[in-house]
Amino acid sequence: MVQQQAPITAKTARLEARLTTEQKLLFERAARVAGRSVTDFVLTSAAAEARRLLLHNEVLELSAADSLAFAEAILNPVLPSAQLREADLRSNGNASTAH
Repeated sequence: MVQQQAPITAKTARLEARLTTEQKLLFERAARVAGRSVTDFVLTSAAAEARRLLLHNEVLELSAADSLAFAEAILNPVLPSAQLREADLRSNGNASTAH
C-alpha cells in the first residue's frame, strides 16, 4: 500500500516582532527543551494559542438545562405580540410576517 504525503504549502508570508532580551532567552530555552528551532517553537505555540482562543470565543457551551431551554425556544418560538408588531410597523414601515 502506497502512503500519500500531505501537500507541502510554501511559506511565503512573513511575521516580524520586537521582543525583550528576556523573552528571546525564554523562547530559545523552551525551544531547546522541546528539541525544536525557535521559529518552529514560536509559530507552533502561537498557532495553538490562537486556535484555543478562537475556539473559546466561537463555541458556546451550555449546561444541560440551558441546552434544553435553547432547543425549546428554537422549536417553539413565542409569536410577537400585537404591541411588538405595531412597534415594528412604526419603526420599519412594514409589519413583520410572523403573526
